[in-house]
Amino acid sequence: MTVPVFEEYEPAVDCTCAGCAEQRRTAARALSARHGGHPAAHGARRALVLVTAAGVVLSSGAAEAASSTGHAAGPARTDAPADPEPATPQGEKGPLKGAGSAGPPSSAPALRKTTRADIINRAKVWVSAQVPYSMERYWSDGYRQDCSGFVSMAWNLGGNEWTGSLAQYGTRISREELQPGDILLFHNPADPAKGSHVTIFGGWTDYTHSHYTAYEQARPRTRKQATPMAYWNNSDRYVAYRYRGLSGGTGGSGSSTAFPGAGKFGPGANNTYVTQLGKMLVARGGKRYYTVGPGPRWTEADRRATQAFQKAQGWKGKEADGIPGPQTWRYLVTGTGRSIPAAATGGSPSAAPAFPGRGYFKPGQSNSHVARLGKQLVKKGYGTFYRSGPGPRWTEADRRNVEAFQRSLGWRGSAADGYPGPETWRRLFA
Repeated sequence: MTVPVFEEYEPAVDCTCAGCAEQRRTAARALSARHGGHPAAHGARRALVLVTAAGVVLSSGAAEAASSTGHAAGPARTDAPADPEPATPQGEKGPLKGAGSAGPPSSAPALRKTTRADIINRAKVWVSAQVPYSMERYWSDGYRQDCSGFVSMAWNLGGNEWTGSLAQYGTRISREELQPGDILLFHNPADPAKGSHVTIFGGWTDYTHSHYTAYEQARPRTRKQATPMAYWNNSDRYVAYRYRGLSGGTGGSGSSTAFPGAGKFGPGANNTYVTQLGKMLVARGGKRYYTVGPGPRWTEADRRATQAFQKAQGWKGKEADGIPGPQTWRYLVTGTGRSIPAAATGGSPSAAPAFPGRGYFKPGQSNSHVARLGKQLVKKGYGTFYRSGPGPRWTEADRRNVEAFQRSLGWRGSAADGYPGPETWRRLFA
């Protein structure tokens, strides 16, 4: 879903339609003379900004009718469908306000130490409080209630930043390196009021890395939701940054040791991260791949051990290419995920029969592949739901037994829906 593009027209002061509200918001932001430059106050235009902003507040609904103290007027619905890409005008760079005020910000960025867990926990506070979006108001903690103020709060910065200044507090990283607490930032220097936005990365929603959990301040209030990588519009213009003040220790959903980047691994690599990777793989069942080492020079043993660990998670294709990515690294450093299974003994095991295809396993199907699947489930100890059989006709008992097997592998959600795919088949017949 994309935000409609409205043609130019003069918005009515009291009109609450989306078009007029958008034009009033754009007009309010256009009064700020910071297009590509440093933010600056313009006292002569302040009165006009306030009048225009008042129209924005009137058009935004009851959720933004909070008192000047920064507290929401009352509980708001969380089940109402949210506009995936709302307009997100933002205020100027400035100090904290109200009870959270700590004096004027220093000229040089001050990096307060924090952890990934603290960043996400602070973000969750605003999500729980359903803080109304506003470029004029400040929440009780002193941070401005817009997208950049939200990130300033979560990163525990000493003042309110904007999309044009947040990058100085972070280190640019690739999207593959993203971990909870990092941000995705789009700043449009030609017209900061048009499209500029920032979200907090909360973790991938699936192994394809096509969507992530975004914590963001957007109309009508702070939200947490699955979002396309990197955002609904202008996706290619969002840049990933990591806060430079991260301290050691566990990082909530992240790792205790940050992923150093895929460039540290592969043919020709020679560094301490390769040694660290090898030692972690040995501890997770990969010792048999190393005749010597592990050591700092990347070898085929490192690739094979890494690939074995990735396959143990049920990954395949590019997800199991033997080169560690952020998820592989996070599982290893935190001791999570499944370890590399022990090598088979007693001779070479016979290869699993070829997977016939998903179409054979669904309601109404009756074939030899269903019967073969059922017999293997019983052999593996997953025939609990059969009252008779198994037989060639697909039944709910087959589905529930397959689901039980998938769950025994640690799979959840759509990965454990009870319908066999290639990986379920391979593991069942291994």
